[in-house]
Amino acid sequence: VIGLVMMFFVRTPNGVMIAGLIMMAGNLVVTALTNAYVRNYTPLNKAGQFQGIRMIFGVMLPMIIGPYIGAFVIQGSNSTYTEMGVVKQVPTPGIWLAAAIVAALTIIPFIYLNKNLKKKKLIHYDLLTDEGEKLNYENILPEYPRPQLVRNSFINLNGYWDYAIVPQGEELQQYDGMIAVPFSPETILSTVQREVKPTDTLYYHRLFYLPEGFNEGLVFLHFGAVDQIAEVYVNGQLVKEHTGGYLPFSCEISKYLKEQNELVVKVRDLTDTSFYSRGKQSSTRGGIWYTPQSGIWQTVWIESTPVEYIESLKITPDYDNEAVHIEVKGNVQDCTYIINNELTFTGSSSITIPLPDFHKWSPEDPYLYSLTVKTTEDCVESYFGMRKFSIQNDSQGIPRLCLNDKPYLYKGVLDQGYWSDGLYTAASDEAMIKDIKLIKDMGFNTIRKHIKIEPLRWYYHCDRLGVVVWQDIVNGGTVYDFMTIAALPFIGISLKDSKYKKFSRDSEKSRNNYLYELKETIDLLYNTPSIGLWVPFNEGWGQFDSLKVYDIIHDLDSTRLIDHASGWHDQKGKDLNSKHIYFNKIKIKQDERPSCLTEYGGYSLVIPEHSYNNAAYGYKLFNTSEELTEAFKQLHEEEIKPQIEKGLSALIYTQLSDVEDEVNGLITFDRKVVKYEISVVKEIMDNLKI
Repeated sequence: VIGLVMMFFVRTPNGVMIAGLIMMAGNLVVTALTNAYVRNYTPLNKAGQFQGIRMIFGVMLPMIIGPYIGAFVIQGSNSTYTEMGVVKQVPTPGIWLAAAIVAALTIIPFIYLNKNLKKKKLIHYDLLTDEGEKLNYENILPEYPRPQLVRNSFINLNGYWDYAIVPQGEELQQYDGMIAVPFSPETILSTVQREVKPTDTLYYHRLFYLPEGFNEGLVFLHFGAVDQIAEVYVNGQLVKEHTGGYLPFSCEISKYLKEQNELVVKVRDLTDTSFYSRGKQSSTRGGIWYTPQSGIWQTVWIESTPVEYIESLKITPDYDNEAVHIEVKGNVQDCTYIINNELTFTGSSSITIPLPDFHKWSPEDPYLYSLTVKTTEDCVESYFGMRKFSIQNDSQGIPRLCLNDKPYLYKGVLDQGYWSDGLYTAASDEAMIKDIKLIKDMGFNTIRKHIKIEPLRWYYHCDRLGVVVWQDIVNGGTVYDFMTIAALPFIGISLKDSKYKKFSRDSEKSRNNYLYELKETIDLLYNTPSIGLWVPFNEGWGQFDSLKVYDIIHDLDSTRLIDHASGWHDQKGKDLNSKHIYFNKIKIKQDERPSCLTEYGGYSLVIPEHSYNNAAYGYKLFNTSEELTEAFKQLHEEEIKPQIEKGLSALIYTQLSDVEDEVNGLITFDRKVVKYEISVVKEIMDNLKI
């Protein structure tokens, strides 16, 4: 419309060229977006019929109506010319204004369409996983939630709590009912299935008692994660305020305790109306953006410790020097360290223990050492693995990602960590284990944990089952700019990420909040043997100063690699040349860094009875499992394999499971159907080697 209006006013050749360029570019962009919009909402199994109807309204009717509008406008012209003896009228500049008006009118059906689509997006099918169907609400996620710092003292507070959702400006009058913690109120498994708006306050309430003799001096109340801003009250006293929906927090509550104790948690979840970390949650879900979830979504539990206690451990494998370095944080002095219940060492709270001829950890042999740390008063159980992640040149001089000093092809799957019945929260430990085992059974050795921090037990299972984890830092920032995160990268343009406003990070508070949570994330997961790489930014979502962020991460953790900008807006970081390729033929451009395909594929198959709704978002749609598997095979044999020979060091396939509109999973959203033949995929992946 802007281009058409400009065409009415301009009178110079350069002006016409500029206006014409804007007009045609706008036309092409709108046409492409409209086609994508229509594709996403084309009724399943009616594509041909639907496209035929669309051609009537998009081509035939405009071809009939358009000339009449043009003729009507031209009749107002007083200028004429003669062609082959026939006097004809010259079109006036008014033809451009007429076209602009007609083009602007198309916004009316789009507004109507958008309103209806938003309504339709709320309609979806309730899909339970197998584990969700057999969930025991009297014993929800009973396992000890922190496998690398285990004590005998443990009371699990999961189960039914009172809850209420109170709109802004109103006071809590009474509770609305019961909610199954730790499932968010938006989920099926919570038994609530209600939306929590950014203006609402979500209240939780329960009573608890401590067994006689439980209190050893201090009592800690732990929350695995609460999305997003939490206030915790014990017996009417505010004991903790915490902001951030993905990280654990604790409070020492011994001085507030009584015989019967009342626990209240107040939560606000701003989702994407602020700059806080939000992952792929969106208040306008659809496509690659998902339903928001709120409140408590990981285990709530209580433990007791002595007054002099071990707060945390920091375990660093020193692969090159055949040793492990252990730092104990807490008000303790001398410690006793026991490895594999055999080797005993006594020393200070910081010690390096030699491990000559140690047993290496790898996906093929995920060997873990057990570790016990004792002080005069306290004792904790932990574990560690001996491995090394590095970059080295291969025999041809090509830079490669290495594991334990040898070139290693990372064959991975993108994992969003969403569940059809629990959103962020799996119904059980076994549900998480099944996902990891399936990935290994299909021949993959890596999981890219995408824009989410999992419960610590998930990482424990990766450690013991043997899969490398590439861990994303959760993204935030204000509303993302379409040109920055989608349009410009699509045509190969990268921006400098010091342009904070372009990347939705113009608030210094936003950037500082990200850096704080970055450090907290690395501290939380530092001891995890399976984590081999950090991904601070993905596809420009809230990206800023990524080279400086690279240095910050490297200072915090020099034992792992860093993908400073996954996908696009490469700032020529020091570790990976990281590309996302979905539509173009896969080719790598080798530079001084290892070449990594950090997202690709996205091949889609709709299984209607196991789909979230009637949308079908994906990058290439197939009709049968056989077609899907054959296309997967062809992609890897014809495009991936030749690139490995040229230097491709890692590949991350999109994705593990369907998620809501996205139907590009290896399995369906409810985890009940594996779309590919497992043995065929395994054979394909096993044949990919450096």
